[in-house]
Amino acid sequence: MKKEVDFAALESVLEIINKKFGYDFRDYAKASLVRRVNKYLDEHEIENVYELKYYLINKEGAFQHFLQEITVNVTELFRDPSYYLALRKKIIPVLSSYPIIKIWHAGCSTGEEVFSMAILLHEAGLLQRTRIYATDINPLNLEKAKKGILPLKSMKEFTANYIQAGGIHDFAEYYTAKYNYAIMKDFLRQSIIFSQHNLVVDHPFNEFQFISCRNVMIYFNRKLQDRVLQLFSDSLAARGFLGIGLKETLAFSAVKTHFDIIDNQLKIYRKR
Repeated sequence: MKKEVDFAALESVLEIINKKFGYDFRDYAKASLVRRVNKYLDEHEIENVYELKYYLINKEGAFQHFLQEITVNVTELFRDPSYYLALRKKIIPVLSSYPIIKIWHAGCSTGEEVFSMAILLHEAGLLQRTRIYATDINPLNLEKAKKGILPLKSMKEFTANYIQAGGIHDFAEYYTAKYNYAIMKDFLRQSIIFSQHNLVVDHPFNEFQFISCRNVMIYFNRKLQDRVLQLFSDSLAARGFLGIGLKETLAFSAVKTHFDIIDNQLKIYRKR
């Protein structure tokens, strides 16, 4: 039976990935990273880290596929509807006071939460004066997000989420059904700028009134969480808002004194 790879054995692989491909996973949470790498090894019948190194370096396209597999891409439209209901009621009315609204969705995965925000802004009459910057470490995710193509079978669940989030329209107005897919309408995509950004090493690139980064930092260790939260604090305008995942918190971070709590349960904060 093949022996599972532990983090100590994996460290040399992470060093190579950092040097050759420019992706630094060394401060990701060890347990979840090891679990995903071992799943990848099993699926590709790779016996050990030596084979993995050879595979990543020498097989064309191997690293991009590896990146796709070990980065977590679980997302959906209006995920955690109560969060979006809170945005609709508490955050968007404040954002409406800005002549130009700038929003950053960090770790946007395949774009479902970005489109959710675009729908909220459209229903508030604000989408045309908003620029939504949607970023992710994974270029394959971004390509999927740009196309706005989702499985049609998921739309029933997404419609239920939308209604729970206070949706006021027929949700079918926001997509076109084609074969087994739903294609998000062009008017939602026109205000979204998709680009690659690495939270581990990249720097602030704009000033935002709202930053949403949900269910990304749970895969980071404490050191990296603090680094990313400092990046968000530096990227927010005064009195700007930050939304993070329901299992994430600012409570033990170095930047907790930079923020007031808007909703502790839904993890929405406002920069002081």
